[in-house]
Amino acid sequence: MQIYNALSNVPQDAREQYVIIGNFDGLHLGHQALIKTAKEMALRAEKKLLLLTFEPHPRHVFRPDDPPFRITPYALKARKLQEFGVDTLVSLPFDWEFASQPAEEFVEKILAEGLAAAHVVVGKDFCFGQLRKGTPETIRQGGLNVTTIAAVMREDGKKYSSSSIRQHLRIGDISKANEMLGWDWEMEGIIVKGDQRGRELGYPTANVPLGDTLHPAYGIYACFVRIEGEAEWWPSATNIGIRPMFELDIGQVEAHILNGFDRDIYGRRLHIRPVKRLRGEAKFDSLDNLIVQMEKDCAQVLDILSA
Repeated sequence: MQIYNALSNVPQDAREQYVIIGNFDGLHLGHQALIKTAKEMALRAEKKLLLLTFEPHPRHVFRPDDPPFRITPYALKARKLQEFGVDTLVSLPFDWEFASQPAEEFVEKILAEGLAAAHVVVGKDFCFGQLRKGTPETIRQGGLNVTTIAAVMREDGKKYSSSSIRQHLRIGDISKANEMLGWDWEMEGIIVKGDQRGRELGYPTANVPLGDTLHPAYGIYACFVRIEGEAEWWPSATNIGIRPMFELDIGQVEAHILNGFDRDIYGRRLHIRPVKRLRGEAKFDSLDNLIVQMEKDCAQVLDILSA
């Protein structure tokens, strides 16, 4: 997949393609249906599929004080888009100036002149531009071919939505979130040195700051983890949160990798795939009681992940 972060960088062979537009945070089953339909249309027309998105996510600009909410931060989103068959990813910088751009100007300068879109495929309720006044009809009026796709509905008659997935993650219901995503949710980040508390207790951890990734319900999780560049997924008893016993300033992932794992992996990128939340974070009367609980947690994690 080709990736560009400015219209001026997009080469001629990436222009005149089929274009889909949106934030696509989560890349849930509804998003995947739109991508699949657009890809099939592009192939029939002997064209490629280009996805146009924006960074940072507009919510970061409009509501900068919100807590982290991204289901799929940019690196994860790009990887999943490649898996789903997108040929070209164009990610444009989003700021207040961009947000104030009239919809007609967006169609003219970005879709028509910048990308020379052969065809635009969007959801029926797609809105864009200043005050979200732009609609698929605005794109048609700008002289471009447009196809609108109806939303895919869940069994309960509701739409797939990133907001619903965030709600499930925030209460630690990983299986329900994965059901709506259609893939196993994961977090990722660079492993950093912590305060070595886990190593002192006999349970060394790989520590990963959450960054702008949504913080799931804090607690102990059964997870699989993988070091980028390697194929194996390792079982892990993972604390996600602030460790009440030691009071971190901000939530992070602390993965105690099981099955005899003992390697120096500082500076490597770790992929963390939560499977099930065992319990919430807790403060213990003593370090001895904490160690006893950690031993129980590890045993439970292995039972869950080997089932």
